[in-house]
Amino acid sequence: MKSIPMPIRILLVLLVPALLVPAFPEIAYPVFIMKVLCYGLFALAFNLLIGFTGLVSFGHAAFFGWAGYTTGILMIRFAASGFPVELAILAGMAVATAIGWLIGTLAIRRTGIYFAMITLALSQVAYFLAVQIPWTGGEDGMQGIPRGKLLGLIDLSVDNHMYYFTLAVFVAAFLAIHRIVHSPFGQSLKALRDNAPRAVSLGYDTDRCKLYAFMLSAALAGLAGSLKALVLQLSALNDVMLTTSTEVLLMTLLGGLGTSWGPVVGSTLVVSMQNHLAALGGVVTIIIGMTFIVCVSFFRRGLVGEWQALLQRRHTKQHNVLLHDRAPNAAETPSR
Repeated sequence: MKSIPMPIRILLVLLVPALLVPAFPEIAYPVFIMKVLCYGLFALAFNLLIGFTGLVSFGHAAFFGWAGYTTGILMIRFAASGFPVELAILAGMAVATAIGWLIGTLAIRRTGIYFAMITLALSQVAYFLAVQIPWTGGEDGMQGIPRGKLLGLIDLSVDNHMYYFTLAVFVAAFLAIHRIVHSPFGQSLKALRDNAPRAVSLGYDTDRCKLYAFMLSAALAGLAGSLKALVLQLSALNDVMLTTSTEVLLMTLLGGLGTSWGPVVGSTLVVSMQNHLAALGGVVTIIIGMTFIVCVSFFRRGLVGEWQALLQRRHTKQHNVLLHDRAPNAAETPSR
């Protein structure tokens, strides 16, 4: 087990209770857990861009929402004729990737606030199109999206079947992101984040790396959006609004930028507050905002980031104590 990276070990530990969720719906409602997994994947996709590449985007709702619209319209129109749900999800990811390529191509030549503002402006264009195009349903959205059958055999309209499918996709995406981050490409992204001029001097094509990271993040956000549309059987205008982009930013900051599990922890907190405090109406937004203020004030690395920093400090302290104990005492060293 020591040879397995810590994030993977945590995944294996959490996988055991996750597999038992359908057996105890009175403790953890499967649809709620599926929603957490979808937004957790969305936050992981966003973290790949902001946490490991250092690019702040306010346009991720465009990828999330339009992937859901694409999957939704395909299932609504063709599910009765046996259209594979796998192709609908891949189509959603393809649309998200194409939008990511378009926005990324226009934005990557800028940095900092200019990059963020370009993504914000173009995401508002995507929102305007979602309002105007008739088949999206406008403010009513797409309702009653069929889930179809996985591989033509497994009926995803059964919540338990859909739950295990969503869990499997989340685990696969988590492992893929972990592999990407620790690959040579991931190391180049970290180099761009930490010192872009030095990365240029080392021969990295920074614009190309940024574009690939942006498209990859968009594809994973699209996967989350397609899954969410199938889980809730709904693709609404709210999915492409600016509030969704700011929510995923909040999730990532709460959990911890550049951490493996931080975005998942942050998404769990935000979705849980939205779900359990829904009866309070608009007060939920105030509570989430206060939570964010407390986190920024006292946990600037995020919850998971602060925990990792604490463990690192303890490990360093223990290591220093061990070295001190092993060092020979100068007073006991015999003189020549």
